[in-house]
Amino acid sequence: MDGTRSDTAIDWARVRADFPILDRQVHGKPLVYLDSANTGQKPDCVIAAVDDFYRRHNANVSRAVHALGSEATAAYEGARGKLARFFNVAADELVLCSGTTFAINLVAYSWALPRLQPGDTILLTRMEHHANIVPWQLIAQRTGATIRVVELLPDGSLDLDALFTLMTPEVRLLGLAHVSNVLGTVNPVAAICKEAAKRGITTVIDGSQAAPHMPVDIAALGCDFYAATGHKISGPTGTGVLWARREHLAAMPPFLGGGEMIKEVRFDGTVFNDAPHKFEAGTPNIAGFVGLGAAVDYLSAIGMANIAAREQDLLAHATEELSNIDGLRVFGTAPDKAAVISFAIDGTHSHDLATLLDLEGVAVRSGQHCAHPLLQSLGVGTTCRASLAFYNNHAEIEAFIVALRKVHGLLG
Repeated sequence: MDGTRSDTAIDWARVRADFPILDRQVHGKPLVYLDSANTGQKPDCVIAAVDDFYRRHNANVSRAVHALGSEATAAYEGARGKLARFFNVAADELVLCSGTTFAINLVAYSWALPRLQPGDTILLTRMEHHANIVPWQLIAQRTGATIRVVELLPDGSLDLDALFTLMTPEVRLLGLAHVSNVLGTVNPVAAICKEAAKRGITTVIDGSQAAPHMPVDIAALGCDFYAATGHKISGPTGTGVLWARREHLAAMPPFLGGGEMIKEVRFDGTVFNDAPHKFEAGTPNIAGFVGLGAAVDYLSAIGMANIAAREQDLLAHATEELSNIDGLRVFGTAPDKAAVISFAIDGTHSHDLATLLDLEGVAVRSGQHCAHPLLQSLGVGTTCRASLAFYNNHAEIEAFIVALRKVHGLLG
């Protein structure tokens, strides 16, 4: 699989220099960008790829035989091939879409809606992002299915005993985050999918927060569906992928109708295109996928194993520093954790904290992180979240801690 190479001789300062936005200042202070779980920053090669497409190759795909049309189609389908290699799947099982939210809705309306019925159960976990909750609520309302929730252990790990106990015969579908966007918890997806498969439960994995942090070998996970978002892996916004088993794609009806997803249209009926194209109606975000292809080339050249190791080093540093701040509580301390740290300081509202940190040049996210049920279970209204990426460095962590202590003193 591309992107898993391990090589300790990575010049991380040179890697950081590939990201032009990291050189800017905010409020007269050097930018310390700690919001990569929200969106990843883009290297020069991604920006250049999008720019080059619009300057030299801009045309629609799969519609024209002229040179520009052929170039655009080759670039678009080339990106599909790069993504397939990045995730270790077949290209014809990979639907290109606008992101994880669209991908999960596609599964909900094209796979689940025609199949679920009263008496069926959809199993979700407490840590799910709204994108892996709300579509299932809408489907449950329309089909009469019910939703059950698997709770978490105190450290933010998934309660596997409870999960396996709740995998009863009426469960038809399990929606599961590969990595929690709030807690950073990395779920043992392969083991969970193996147990689900034994029970005939279809698995839908939200890989939004896994793909940026670690090698993702979808073929090894044993899931039925896997969704990921391009902008979190240093690609353009409005891009993403849905991987699905070939038999599912063949059996699922189209989600949207329009151009390109058809073979023949008559007023008395339509013959749809083969998968994955039957799920890609209309003109796609061609330049975005050209940029995403450049992004996965870039990440693969560094090696996702190297990226994972680098981020774990940064995570350990940040976690240790935060543990020395009085009144600060970190949410999510699972042993297997990605570089996402949600925290709160006693007596301080997270929005105030984030606003004052911004004045120091430090960008963190504050709020409920599209995970209202999780924060309710944690007993907090909001948190701040510092999310690290391989292009961060230890000096930034020190700057973050200095700013946090300063802001804490002002608010205290």
